[in-house]
Amino acid sequence: MESTLRELRAEGESVMKPKCTVAGGVEDAYGEDRATEEQLVTPWTVSVASGYSLLRDPRFNKGLAFTEKERDAHYIRGLLPPACITQELQEKKLMNNIRQYQLPLQRYMAMMELEERNERLFYKLLIDNVEELLPIVYTPTVGEACQKYGSIFRRPQGLFISLKEKGKILEVLKNWPEKSIQVIVVTDGERILGLGDLGCQGMGIPVGKLALYTALGGIRPSSCLPITIDVGTNNEKLLEDEFYIGLRQKRATGQEYAELLHEFMTAVKQNYGEKVLIQFEDFANHNAFVLLAKYGTTHLVFNDDIQGTASVVLAGLVAALKLVGGTLADQTFLFLGAGEAGTGIAELIALQMSKESKAPLEETRKKIWLVDSKGLIVSSRKESLQHFKKPWAHEHEPVGTLLDAVKSIKPTALIGSSGVGKTFTKEVIEAMASFNEKPIILALSNPTSQSECTAAEAYNWSKGQAIFASGSPFDPVEYNGKTFVPGQANNAYIFPGFGLGLVISGAIRVHDDMLLSASEALAKQVTLENFDKGLIYPPFSNIRTISAHIAANVAAKAYDLGLATRLPRPQNLVKYAESCMYTPVYRSYR
Repeated sequence: MESTLRELRAEGESVMKPKCTVAGGVEDAYGEDRATEEQLVTPWTVSVASGYSLLRDPRFNKGLAFTEKERDAHYIRGLLPPACITQELQEKKLMNNIRQYQLPLQRYMAMMELEERNERLFYKLLIDNVEELLPIVYTPTVGEACQKYGSIFRRPQGLFISLKEKGKILEVLKNWPEKSIQVIVVTDGERILGLGDLGCQGMGIPVGKLALYTALGGIRPSSCLPITIDVGTNNEKLLEDEFYIGLRQKRATGQEYAELLHEFMTAVKQNYGEKVLIQFEDFANHNAFVLLAKYGTTHLVFNDDIQGTASVVLAGLVAALKLVGGTLADQTFLFLGAGEAGTGIAELIALQMSKESKAPLEETRKKIWLVDSKGLIVSSRKESLQHFKKPWAHEHEPVGTLLDAVKSIKPTALIGSSGVGKTFTKEVIEAMASFNEKPIILALSNPTSQSECTAAEAYNWSKGQAIFASGSPFDPVEYNGKTFVPGQANNAYIFPGFGLGLVISGAIRVHDDMLLSASEALAKQVTLENFDKGLIYPPFSNIRTISAHIAANVAAKAYDLGLATRLPRPQNLVKYAESCMYTPVYRSYR
């Protein structure tokens, strides 16, 4: 008996003090990786969870799937109805329940309640029904959830760091129960999707993103940490809302803001080490570029709005070349929107063109034109432009509207990242179709209401010629007896696998070549069958396989660049990535 207690105590101590191992970077204390599926685990919290507390712990709760033996061993006999059912039957019942709800927000709340009750079942549902549930747990429904976050808030799912915590951020990080964090998604809520400043209520975004890191990329839930930095909000409606959960003050800016962010970045590195990935999410343009430039050389940082969007769009464009013909350098690109997404995508396209054609970056940028709220970005406007727009100011007479820019530039690809709906008008699409046999039209803004055009509009107005993809999902469209399936240029194709690649290689910095490698891996996953339907992205039903290939490509690039710390390098990176992925099947308890 004493020796058994000693073993359990030693195991408990190993959970509280994570050791460095190869698979996934830290010890798989809870048996979360695919490689540990067959192992027996002990449901440790601080002591062995048993009885009523076991049923209230979302990490270990299995509901009616506890076996007869487990019910006796863990003192839950009588605390559950007598039926013992499988995880598959639980999944079937819950999917039936979720489908009964009429409103997407109700489905979102049902999924969040499930995550708080039974973590493995939540991820089992999400992984097995990804195409149906992705729009619920992420865009477009997550946008509405953020708008109403104060009203639907039940229990915290991450860390809230506000100006009140200035000088104490390290202590706040230590309040989080998990000590071995691998991925942090952080927002300040200033530019949530296309919805603007939602302040503290932007927490729905990091929570949703990390759910996808786990479901799609296999990052363990225990090593994910959602964080919202609350510096106030300039949204008057929220400041007057009695249910608002954040600081009731105007946004802090300048030095006060910079100091809080610097304290946060320093504390994260101090508490979690060099290899924790910090993903910046939905920061406003003026902060996003500055933070990425400032911390890109000292921390493992990634901005999904700038880099993730760029990588997924580049993959779609590379795949589209199979339908259009020619090389990337043969195309001319016109963007509507010159913010984080627009300039990020443009820069990655220019980098890939430069790599392929061996032409200098300054030359390849000239094939890419951007339109902002004041018209075409041209050299005569250079003095008044924000720094991130200046590389795109080319020699051309001023052009005021998108339609005139399309007629003048004659692009082969039109890319919308403006956050403004209905801007790809009938005239714009018809103009694109008049000088392109197969115009590439990407309406990337989220949520659906902010999309530059719908799939039906793109196909109908171009008379079925368009190669179309969007940021939010659209249903298939029938035109002239042919069914077109619109692709979704969703960042969820890239960031989960990208993050997994960084984690399994122990990368210490993100390099642009890693983004190009991720795009390359995604483009290769598009099959001939997909192309026949007009798709330039593979179906989401294969996302775990896609993520493993992206992770392998990113990890390989990290090793090639000397940025990987996990040695020796695994021989088969795809198999290694798969073995490190979280798997949500129930474990058997001792």
